[in-house]
Amino acid sequence: MLTVCWAAKGGSGTTVVSCALALLTAAAREATAEAAAVSTWLIDLAGDVPAAMGLPEPASPGVHEWVLSPTAPPQALESLGAPAGDGLVLIPRGVATAAGDLARWADLGQYLAAGVRHVIVDAGSAAPPPALVAAAQQRLLVTRACYLALRRAAASPLVPTGIVVVQEPGRALRAQDVAYATRAPIAAEIDLDPAVARAVDAGLLAARLPRTLSSALRELAA
Repeated sequence: MLTVCWAAKGGSGTTVVSCALALLTAAAREATAEAAAVSTWLIDLAGDVPAAMGLPEPASPGVHEWVLSPTAPPQALESLGAPAGDGLVLIPRGVATAAGDLARWADLGQYLAAGVRHVIVDAGSAAPPPALVAAAQQRLLVTRACYLALRRAAASPLVPTGIVVVQEPGRALRAQDVAYATRAPIAAEIDLDPAVARAVDAGLLAARLPRTLSSALRELAA
């Protein structure tokens, strides 16, 4: 199962949502005997996951280096990972930048989508590689109910299967407006909560996932 998360505008909360989904998915799979030996992967395309999770910055190559290598087999991705929690492995971004139109993104997407593990990709606010998005069974646009963000999302050729809406007090737009603008159903709604920012700032997102995130995303992760 491959899930790709992205945003049309910075500051939407894509990294926090991706991390929360990965943590919840790993926890759910750890509870089943079938998945006990199969880790959940969190692939960081944007480079913000270690900071958000309170993890050391990886010094090793990452997924971008794998894409740029014409000969690295899919199994080599395993060696790039680092533990990020019970049953969760972080595949870091790396230091290189692979263009989004490279054919290797399609190879990566096909491998991840066909595997038995659950894989969550944090693409941040940059447009994810189209071939990777096309291979994903779950394509989540993370957005606030912001006119500028929705304007960009509506103009994007990427078609999400669901929208994760971060609700802010005082916004004129509602979830149904977001669904109409993006032509996709609402997958989850998350209320803006200072506890989430405090958890990220303290490096405790992985250790103490705020209830706001876990309650809003648990069904989506399952």
